[in-house]
Amino acid sequence: MTPRRTLLKSAAAAFALSLATPALVQAKEPIPIVATFSILGDMVARIGGEHVAVTTLVGPDGDAHVYQPTPADARAVSTADVLFVNGLEFEGWIDRLIDASDFGGTRVVATTGIEAIPFEEGDDHHDEHGDDDHAEHGHDDHAKDKHDEHGHDDHAGHDHGAFDPHAWQSLENAVTLENAVTYVDNITAALAQADPANAADYYKNRAAYVAEIEALDAELLALMQALPENARTVVTSHDAFGYFAARYGLTFEAPIGLSTESEASAADVAKLIVQIRKEKISAVFVETITDNRLMEQIVRETGAQIGGTLYSDALSGPDGPASTYLDMMRHNATTLSQALGS
Repeated sequence: MTPRRTLLKSAAAAFALSLATPALVQAKEPIPIVATFSILGDMVARIGGEHVAVTTLVGPDGDAHVYQPTPADARAVSTADVLFVNGLEFEGWIDRLIDASDFGGTRVVATTGIEAIPFEEGDDHHDEHGDDDHAEHGHDDHAKDKHDEHGHDDHAGHDHGAFDPHAWQSLENAVTLENAVTYVDNITAALAQADPANAADYYKNRAAYVAEIEALDAELLALMQALPENARTVVTSHDAFGYFAARYGLTFEAPIGLSTESEASAADVAKLIVQIRKEKISAVFVETITDNRLMEQIVRETGAQIGGTLYSDALSGPDGPASTYLDMMRHNATTLSQALGS
């Protein structure tokens, strides 16, 4: 056979193969997804796997409370098929970003269906009773409606509403619903609707992820229940751990409110210092997203020690101890156990 005939025969075979297997030639690109912050982005990536390309707006160690979107963020949102937000007014900047980006995809509120912990002005801590009077929310504007019925914003100084937005801080809800699983279910349903061809994979990934969540919740519950009754008060920078407190039977105190945009008053700081001395609280905890000079002042004035670093609203970088959502939850619980149980 001449080289020319061999070449033609090979070309014909390649053409025939391309007709028989168009999926190999025209492989489907991952669908573009945007998540507002790193914890939510990690959840979406776990469910979506290879079928999604996730852009996270507020990355590891970033503070979503004070975040300022960039032109690159607007471009990412404009091309996304699905935009995942936490809701509960956590992302006070999201509506402005959507307007600027001319977003035409589907916006999904990941906390839909979770019984949110009410936050009333004057609350200065969350404890194991913090969710006795939950009100279920179904959309992003629920907390804003709460403001409107009184004719004013009860939480001046930041964008949060009448509910604690940090719902990811509990793997399960102490009353009725599974918090992390609700996030996962909302993500899974949205991806399956946006990309029906890969729905089976999304639900398979969901099942594996939920099994990990449930196993970790049992681990954390045992760890926290082993703490002495008189060593279950935790002092942190801002009020981000109400759901954790409700699930695992701790009390959290913080000089700053739900948002890091808030400022601690001198009276609140003085009250907290008195409480630390009175209750002989031996350790306070710093957060990765906050300015910790206030906590260092409290340490100096009380003699307490820094018990460790907690991750509240953002994951660590890939080389850190909280590079995934589940790693973050395990790290926080282990840090608390080691400091409070010693």
